[in-house]
Amino acid sequence: MNVVHSSRSLVDRLRSDAGSAQFARFVVVGGLSSAVYALLFLALAGFGEQPAMVARSIASSVLANELHRRLTFHAGERVTWQAAQAEGGALVVAGMVLTGLALYGWDAVAGPGSALTDLAVIATVTAAIGLVRFAALRWLFRPSAPALALA
Repeated sequence: MNVVHSSRSLVDRLRSDAGSAQFARFVVVGGLSSAVYALLFLALAGFGEQPAMVARSIASSVLANELHRRLTFHAGERVTWQAAQAEGGALVVAGMVLTGLALYGWDAVAGPGSALTDLAVIATVTAAIGLVRFAALRWLFRPSAPALALA
């Protein structure tokens, strides 16, 4: 019975609007949308690099924005689908621009690197952007009252 109680307690904490619970849900949604992106990467490989990249980015972003609205931030009643797509989409576009600039800057300073080096730069920038995106969405999707707990 203690294990069942502990499991319920963990589930209740993960469903809460505490910052740590929202961050855990944010990471899970990010993982799911990345998996969708990867699957679409394989499925759309024959359509050309740029069109496939745009389609993958749009599909995974729309999914992530909606899941963040409904699950991560429990904002389904407060934030419309259109607002979530506009706000989340703007953050995604900003992230793509910043990632491109980081790769360009890295190549300008260090010279063209290997795919592994580029991947490390992308992973670092993506992680930083993810943290900023979490904070921005937490602020954008916040309930009007009461204030969200930070812990």
